[in-house]
Amino acid sequence: MQAANRDFGLIELFLDMLASERGAARNTIDAYRRDLSSYFGWLSAKGCSPLSADTETIRAYLAALADQGLAASSAARQLSALRQFHRFLFSERRRADDPAAILEGPRRGRPLPKVLSVAEVDRLLEVSRQGLEDASRPIGERLRAARTFCLLEILYATGLRVSELVALPKSAARTREAFISVRGKGGRERLVPLTPKAREAMAAYRSLLQEARPAAARLAWLFPADSESGHMTRQAFARDLKTAAAAAGIPVRRVSPHVLRHAFASHLLQNGADLRVVQELLGHTDISTTQIYTHVLDERMAAMVRDLHPLGDG
Repeated sequence: MQAANRDFGLIELFLDMLASERGAARNTIDAYRRDLSSYFGWLSAKGCSPLSADTETIRAYLAALADQGLAASSAARQLSALRQFHRFLFSERRRADDPAAILEGPRRGRPLPKVLSVAEVDRLLEVSRQGLEDASRPIGERLRAARTFCLLEILYATGLRVSELVALPKSAARTREAFISVRGKGGRERLVPLTPKAREAMAAYRSLLQEARPAAARLAWLFPADSESGHMTRQAFARDLKTAAAAAGIPVRRVSPHVLRHAFASHLLQNGADLRVVQELLGHTDISTTQIYTHVLDERMAAMVRDLHPLGDG
């Protein structure tokens, strides 16, 4: 039992390193904890320890995951966690070798992001806007609709991650600048654009919030809620978004907050934005993450050759 507790203590040491030295986000740390706990549990059942597991043992674990039907993307994430963890043990001199260093991940194609068309986003916004000024509707109903419309306007204008969006401070609604400062993954800050329409939506929503729930309007968050964090949860917004999608006649399986983030990026690129600019706006630290959108650039370049080259029609 003491050995098992000692082994699991290694997970916390590794996660502390990720948080303190690399600024890993809470969601990232939670994912690593789940993956490594699964690995440790499997090793324990085999009478083994991460301090003694060799390359073939790790391969056997990954094979066991594959036999359970684990998707290639999930298997790649598991392998990444094991590689980093064993590299950590080696660098901390907990082991004299790194058994995961030579392992190769499953080959997989990178899926194209799901994207809504400009017309579909327009329809989603239009449906969300309907009835907001109808004073005959109960104010609580109008407030919820105004909140959804405001969230959609901001998300499509900025391309924020949903975790960044729901945690915006109420000071964002008071700015007269064309940009707002957002704290993203790892505590990194960046500036994102804020359109006049998004500012108008925020003002209308905050006015209704002040009227309907003045105590909530005094809280620090732009979207206050009765939750542990004090602001609206990602899950609550996702539910409201799917309700709006159904009303707009868009299949709900195609719509999520992340899909709107993809739409923001793809529509910018379609209209001529530079990939590096989109990288900055999305808060990607590595350009390779943004390159999932290169299919949009390929389509744009093909259209340019077709429309602008003297022999394009031939």
